[in-house]
Amino acid sequence: MTDSIWPPPPPPMPDPTLPSPSPSASVSCTAVASVSANPISVLDGDESLSRPKKLRKVSPDSTAPLPLPPPPFFLLPRPLSAPGELDAAIRHLRAADPHLAAVIDELEPLSLHQFQPPFLTLARSIIHQQLAPKAAVPTYERFLKLCEVHGGVSPAAVLALSAEHLRQIGISARKSSYLHDLSRKFHTGVLSDAAIVSLDDRSLLSLLTMVEGIGTWSAHMFMIFSLHRPDILPVGDATVRRGVQLLYGLGETPRPSQMEQLCERWRPYRSVGSWYMWRLSQAKAAATPSAVGLLAGAPHQSLMMDTFQVDR
Repeated sequence: MTDSIWPPPPPPMPDPTLPSPSPSASVSCTAVASVSANPISVLDGDESLSRPKKLRKVSPDSTAPLPLPPPPFFLLPRPLSAPGELDAAIRHLRAADPHLAAVIDELEPLSLHQFQPPFLTLARSIIHQQLAPKAAVPTYERFLKLCEVHGGVSPAAVLALSAEHLRQIGISARKSSYLHDLSRKFHTGVLSDAAIVSLDDRSLLSLLTMVEGIGTWSAHMFMIFSLHRPDILPVGDATVRRGVQLLYGLGETPRPSQMEQLCERWRPYRSVGSWYMWRLSQAKAAATPSAVGLLAGAPHQSLMMDTFQVDR
């Protein structure tokens, strides 16, 4: 039986007669112990390599095209020709403006024309510039027949017609240049029927007024009576401004800059309010003491674009 010794004896002292282990031997032992943990530090012999290496970021090719941002999302209002939309407009205007409600009571409802392709309508509006309906209608009919030779009214058909061809049917050289500019913008894709019906009011106004012969007033008429946009206020139309003057008993015709504030309560149906201002001005022009009273007995006529003078 062996007795346990406590505390244990100290380790034996090295024999001075024996050679001491070389430093390289201890290093090699340390290296062997670290091979399995970090072989990179052993192979490179650099202590700093024991840290994880950073991945180098590769910059994208500057010549590669960047992806386009998504188009802004917006929801177009329902056109006035949509079922029930005119009734909703009348209810809103009655409630929002008692002055306008009295005029609405004296008139038949607004009627709208059937929707036609935008290119055809814009070409028609250019031909009607500065012409009375009796002269404009036959000129437009001759234009339609002339385009039939090229398959009907289209940008390509109009571009195939020279200024001389158009002059022979009563279209001036200036209007010919307007028609050709409109057709070129459709032909090159600057304009299209699809874009016109899908753009918001502000963007569409900017795009339409790029065409020679179509100014702000013409664009407003097109947006109201062709696209049936519900919230267009033609502030530059003198007849609408006179109607607002009469409606509110103003001492003078409001300036275009004042129209936005005066008609703010009509939103989002300022197109319909503007139509009633046209009718009110027409009644006043008849030189009758009671303009609103005249409206009750006045024959109702649909407001058409060819009753206006197209600007520029």
